[in-house]
Amino acid sequence: MLSEHREVRSHIEDTRDDLVDLVSELISQKSVTGNEKPAQEVVSSRLKSCGLDVDVWEPDADKLKAHPGFFETSSYLKDGYENRPNVAATKEGDGDGRSLTFSGHVDVVPADANEWSYDPWTATVEDGRLYGRGSNDMLGGVASILIAFEALEDVGIELAGDLTLQTTIEEEAGGPGGVLSALERGYQPDAAIITEPSGLPNIGMASAGVMYFRISVPGKSSHAARGYEGVNAIGKTATIYQALDELDRERKSRISYEPAYRTDPKLDGHETNLNVGTIEGGDWPSTVPSEAILEGRIGWPPGETREEVRAEVEATVREASENDEWLSENPPAFDWFGWNAAPHELDTDEEIVQLARENAELITGRKTTFGGGSGGNDERFYNRYYDIPCPSVGPRGENIHGADEYVDIDSLVETAQTLALTAIDWCGTVE
Repeated sequence: MLSEHREVRSHIEDTRDDLVDLVSELISQKSVTGNEKPAQEVVSSRLKSCGLDVDVWEPDADKLKAHPGFFETSSYLKDGYENRPNVAATKEGDGDGRSLTFSGHVDVVPADANEWSYDPWTATVEDGRLYGRGSNDMLGGVASILIAFEALEDVGIELAGDLTLQTTIEEEAGGPGGVLSALERGYQPDAAIITEPSGLPNIGMASAGVMYFRISVPGKSSHAARGYEGVNAIGKTATIYQALDELDRERKSRISYEPAYRTDPKLDGHETNLNVGTIEGGDWPSTVPSEAILEGRIGWPPGETREEVRAEVEATVREASENDEWLSENPPAFDWFGWNAAPHELDTDEEIVQLARENAELITGRKTTFGGGSGGNDERFYNRYYDIPCPSVGPRGENIHGADEYVDIDSLVETAQTLALTAIDWCGTVE
């Protein structure tokens, strides 16, 4: 098996340029959430060129809605699931080895080109880095999956267990139309790896709970010249905002989760976060606004349920309203929408995790740190709902969701090598 490892590693190193070209092609598809089809066509074509039968399907929200992990994402409400396919292909094993899935999402967040030093939709290679939207989150990981599989094929490794290659949609909006749809379609392996950018040799083993909320704050309209006859709803949102801001500080002071800051010490004290992201109100400068709408996000590490977090946020808004003369008689309306993900934590003693760690440390020459819990991701579907162990094993990079996002090219190669070697170790090979 050591000789197989060496041969596969060497082959992947030799295909470095192909790996870079594939990431570049995926970036150019501009696969912002809701427009995943062009990138999926690239993936599907690549899988077919490997001689695989490719399963392409659109999620069915009606079939998923009874699942405890499902919620109607903002992207589903805006775009539906038509023309937003998931893609999967399985290379059947030649023995009785264990099955494995490599999975990654092809959707990316929007990019403001005015903030970038480079064209976000044209890959730029500079000083060992590949710049472009989605290069790190997570088109680089998707490309590493394909290159890892092709290396196994080219070298002639016959796995004893099934290996599924899977790319999914809408992770950036919560993911039920992606990984959850794949699981419900029957893609339920003995273990899985998602190539989220964990910062190899570091491995992700937890995700945060994430929920969105909307608060409609009432006021009373009047002409601005007679403003004393009205109640300014925008002004009343300040009361709600201040209460939520205080709750955020209080939660930060009492909630700690070490895995969240193991790989990034700056997260210490910021494992939970409550952010007011938008405030809208009013329709005319000379009119006292009768309504303002505040929307926000709360994220938290493993340790609390969604029900507990909702109750605390709602109680904070209710108490702030009861202490306000106007709002006590005209309480705000509260609505939870969009992201509705529970947190998860994976036992790092799971064999698939330890195999990935051993290979990552061997390949990079550095020690693995297990981290996670600061953001929501697709691993939770495997770990929470199907008892399928699934860590994240992905490349290094910076500026995820920001300007000048990049991925370290060496780490792309190392990710592909780690995946291929872990598939050999987990699935076994035919003598």
